[in-house]
Amino acid sequence: MKKVIVRIKGGTGNQLFCYAMARRLSLVNNAELVLDDITGFKRDTFQRAFMLDHFNVKGRRALMHERLEPFAPLRRRLLRWFDSRRPLEQRYYIEEEQFDFDERIYRLQIKGTVYLDGYWQNEKYFKDVDNVIQQDLEIIPPTDITNVKLAKMISSVNSVAVHVRFFDKLQLNSMRIDYYEKAIDFIMANISDPHFFLFSDDVNLARTLLPEHLKELTIVNHNDTVRKSYADLWLMTLCNHLIIADSTFSWWGAWLAKNNRKIVVAPGKNITNNIVWGGEKILPSSWIIL
Repeated sequence: MKKVIVRIKGGTGNQLFCYAMARRLSLVNNAELVLDDITGFKRDTFQRAFMLDHFNVKGRRALMHERLEPFAPLRRRLLRWFDSRRPLEQRYYIEEEQFDFDERIYRLQIKGTVYLDGYWQNEKYFKDVDNVIQQDLEIIPPTDITNVKLAKMISSVNSVAVHVRFFDKLQLNSMRIDYYEKAIDFIMANISDPHFFLFSDDVNLARTLLPEHLKELTIVNHNDTVRKSYADLWLMTLCNHLIIADSTFSWWGAWLAKNNRKIVVAPGKNITNNIVWGGEKILPSSWIIL
């Protein structure tokens, strides 16, 4: 029986990329999909957790013998050493070797069981099954009154999600300081009566990056950005348009957004004029890059 085991890891956005790539590979190879929900979080510095239970994902949880834990660091080194001497199509352990799209992995023909370990941050890995991925990644709506009320408000206005990522604070000055002002100017020039919804792991700091005169603004700060990040993501997907950060989280918020005529604005270069976060390689061609 053919089987695709995938190590789910990182924050919510990274977990969705891991899933989407593995799901597509399992589909085209008629293989069982297995989610290793333990190994990727055992030693997570930021104490992140498996979040895919809040989505309509397929596949089953890995059994103990299918995971890399226990002793994952040692087992990874041994598997890497052993499989590096074999052709790709004969490997059990397949580790992402480059950030760019890897055509070899995309066209991999599975003959037995493979274990995927990487972030796979490229739409090309699943673009040909995007309808399936969109169905699988339908977020189970939160039922608490605060999120339900805000969802109704988002649906009643010409809503624009604005996501600002700080996370470990190293991102504070990573993008051009004028990116958000330019992005908001672009939105206001192209749609009528926009109402902005600010999502961030530090909304007070994020507010300083937006124009002071911005009045039609709602700050979303009631969801725990780690344990309940799926709720913020759900709200973002309900918005008509989006201004995203250099973040896989807001990338998925934009990609999963339901408005077929959505405008998505994404950052192109950082404060030192270097391409950020994969640049155009990771951004769909229909998105506006500033």
